[in-house]
Parts: sequence; structure tokens; C-alpha cells
Amino acid sequence: MSGRQPLLARRDFLGSAGVAVAGALGLSAASAADGPSWLKDGGFRWTASPPLISPAAGRDDPCHAIKDPSVVRFDDRWHVFCTIRSRRRTHQIEYLSFADWPDAAKAERIVLKLTDGYFCAPQVFWFRPHRKWYLVYQVNEPSRKPALQPAFSTTEELPDPGSWAKPELRFAKHRGTVRAWIDFWVIADGERVHLFFTSNDGHMWRAATKLDDFPRGWGRPEVVLRGDVFEASHTYRLRGVDRYLTVIEAVGDGGGRYYKAYLADRLDGAWQPLAATREKPFAGPGNVRQEGGHWTDSISHGELHRAGHDERLEVDATRLRFLFQGVSDEDRRGKPYGDIPWQLGLLTAPA
Repeated sequence: MSGRQPLLARRDFLGSAGVAVAGALGLSAASAADGPSWLKDGGFRWTASPPLISPAAGRDDPCHAIKDPSVVRFDDRWHVFCTIRSRRRTHQIEYLSFADWPDAAKAERIVLKLTDGYFCAPQVFWFRPHRKWYLVYQVNEPSRKPALQPAFSTTEELPDPGSWAKPELRFAKHRGTVRAWIDFWVIADGERVHLFFTSNDGHMWRAATKLDDFPRGWGRPEVVLRGDVFEASHTYRLRGVDRYLTVIEAVGDGGGRYYKAYLADRLDGAWQPLAATREKPFAGPGNVRQEGGHWTDSISHGELHRAGHDERLEVDATRLRFLFQGVSDEDRRGKPYGDIPWQLGLLTAPA
């Protein structure tokens, strides 16, 4: 197994003002000094590419949206899994692979044959203890309440889209504390694997299992964050900083989407706001400059580029890139959510 690894986070002098901000976020001066400026002040700036991946044309069941991307770099190629919305089958997962982003639009599109029903919102990672790739996603299971359920598939051959096993439900039975859940996300520390999800009502939840018991043995889900947040919470370990970052989607004025950011010392710890308002977001219309012309007013369901591809989900805090779904207000106006023509673009933060 191989994969190109970005550079480790650089050291940066903090200064007295930065120490104060770091303290307010629950970070020590020493640890905050190991990170970039946004870790101290929550000030994110981005440049957005033009759309890189658009819905595939020419199919029997026309696709009108591509969204919910999960991406890893492995064997010198990008591997992208995403939800597609079509007319007859509303939710499926599509796979594409390419050497670099200018090649993305020309990559072959392959719809995974995991189930004949609803499946979407993928997350992909290599689980080192099992030496297998895991794909986490959600399926419709009418025998459960709610019918939407977290599921997973495995393979030993990431580049072979036909090698994924059929879905297995993550919980042996439904946990009664949760009435609704969506967008399931897995990340591990040295002892446990943590499952995060949202419930479309301002809550982010977490459940955990022992590393040796994964993918079974989940404990009771509990609410770990409350706020003006909606869905698509994605959590990462900041390499070289020893902190965890959660980015989570929120709804702005007029229904447009943007992202907030929170920090924690531990995956089972308290999440503190870092860039968590409409005026000061992780990524939104106010801090994103678009190259090649305006094409999106929403920064929606996306994934940070990782510094590796395993279950630790590490990112290089000094080299942030964020693959996201976007759409203009004009193209979104008057359409039900399922008909919005989402495309995928890439945010890049200055080094």
C-alpha cells in the first residue's frame, strides 16, 4: 500500500494576541504555536476552482446532480466517491479516479452496484487493523425506524469498483436515543473508533466502539454539539498539531449553504467554535474568491484532502484543500432540493 504524504505542519510564532485566542479555544500556547494562523484566529480564506466534476450526461437515466464527495489519494491517483441524483433512481454512489484535478472531468464514471435501492453520502478510508478499505454510507431499510440507516461495505482493491461487498448495517438493532440521523462519518484514535452524524436539527452526535470491535460493538449515541448547524459533519485529526477539527454544514440566508468549524482536544471531548458564524465561517460566500467566473453561492457537503488515507483521517493544517458541492442561487431558485444541479469544485487555502 502506498500514498503520497503532504508535508508536516510548520511551526509558527504565536505572539501574545494569538496566545489569548488560543486560550479561548482551549488550546495551549505551545500546541497552537505548531499550527497555521487560522488555528489561532479562525480566519479562513479560500480560492474556488471552476466546476471540476459535473453530472455525467448520456445515460439512460439522466443524472442532474453530483454531490457528497469523499476523496483519498492512493497510488498516485485521486479516488472520488460521490452521490448522484437521477430521475428514476434518486440516490446512488458513483466512483471515478484520475491522476490530477485537470483530468477529473474526463474520468470514467462508474455507478457502484451495491444495492438496487437507495444508497448515498459515502465516506472512504483504509482500516489498517483489517487491511481493508471501508465505504461508509446510508441506505434505506424499511424494517427499521427510522428507515435511513448507516451501512458499510469493504474491499481489498480500491481501484476495482466491482469488488465492494454488499452493504451491512452498522447497528445490529436501532438505538432508541436517535429519531433521525444522516451523513455518517468514521474516525479512529489509538483506542476507539468514533461514529459522528447529524440529525438536521442543530445537533451533532457521536457513538464509539473499541478499535478491536470495529465495525461492531457501538455504544449509545450521544449529542456532542448543539448549534445553528444542519448536516454533513466531517471530523479530522490535524497532523502535527494534535487537535481535531470538525467542519459542519449550515444553512444561510435564502437557503444557501456554508460551512462552520469547531475544534476539540479529543474525539470524545468538547467541541469549541473556531469559525462558526455566518459572518466568520469556515467556508462561505464571504471568504471564497472564485476563479474563472462566478458559479456558486453555496459551499455545501464537502471533504478535506487528507494527508493519508487511513482511519486516522489526518489533514495537513498548512495545506488545506476542500472538495465541495456548489450551485448558484439562480440555478437553485424554484427547484425542490432533489432537483438542484450540484457540481463539484475545489477550495484551496493560501499556504
